[in-house]
Amino acid sequence: MVAVVFGARGNVGRHVADGLRAAGEQVRTVSRTPAAGSAPGWEAVTADLDRPETLTAALDGADKVFLYGMLDPQKPYDIEKVTATATAAGIRQVVLLSSVSVLDLDADHPVPRLNRTIEQTIQRSGMDWTFLRPGTFATNTCTWWAESIRTDNVVRLPYPLAQSAPVHEKDIAAIAVTALTEPGHSHQAYTIYGAESLTLQRQVEYIGEALGRRIRIEHVSDEQARAEVGRTMHPVVAEAIVSQWAAANGVHAPTSAIAEKITGAAHTYAQWAGDHADDFR
Repeated sequence: MVAVVFGARGNVGRHVADGLRAAGEQVRTVSRTPAAGSAPGWEAVTADLDRPETLTAALDGADKVFLYGMLDPQKPYDIEKVTATATAAGIRQVVLLSSVSVLDLDADHPVPRLNRTIEQTIQRSGMDWTFLRPGTFATNTCTWWAESIRTDNVVRLPYPLAQSAPVHEKDIAAIAVTALTEPGHSHQAYTIYGAESLTLQRQVEYIGEALGRRIRIEHVSDEQARAEVGRTMHPVVAEAIVSQWAAANGVHAPTSAIAEKITGAAHTYAQWAGDHADDFR
């Protein structure tokens, strides 16, 4: 049988595909515009969650799926149609990349609301499911800061002492691969944080250490920070991020050892910075 990986060119999906193939699975990668060609044991197809009519061929002959949740609050896909197509195609297992924000039941924000809807629809579908609920992605810091580091060697922050526990995308992917290839993870929801609570300032320092130079931190207002983050992220998301930083100022962030517990290994933010040093050069 085939394991289908949606978002296979994304930060997490590409590592899921690599991990499944390393585990001996027959892998079919799905993207809106997949890369040309495919490696042995790896079939690349074009399909789009926003167009459920394209999914039948992508799911043909498969029994398990890695699926991502809501990525853009302006472009939510129709999860009812997606799950109906998946069950009709014979998919028996789905691992969903969701968000820790679903745990905030009082949040009236599109990200937690839409991801909760996706989770609930999958739960009703009859498929075996595993939900991955990561907190802050370490790759977010690349999205936020790479341009200003490359051009000005500076990171502009309203709350340098705000803390978070960034999680390496490889750890999220490793949990997904384990859930798709080993028993014991059906009907489980895993909250995934990094193992260290770090200030934003310390995260910048780790990036500087990976680059071999000191990166300057410039203090800015909330409004300036929203504009800065809004250059690379949707304004609604930028607003939420700056609000999170304000709430986390001087506050120890929740951490977890779930990646090491499930997969036997985990990465630090310093390791992530080393892996991504070229993104900041």
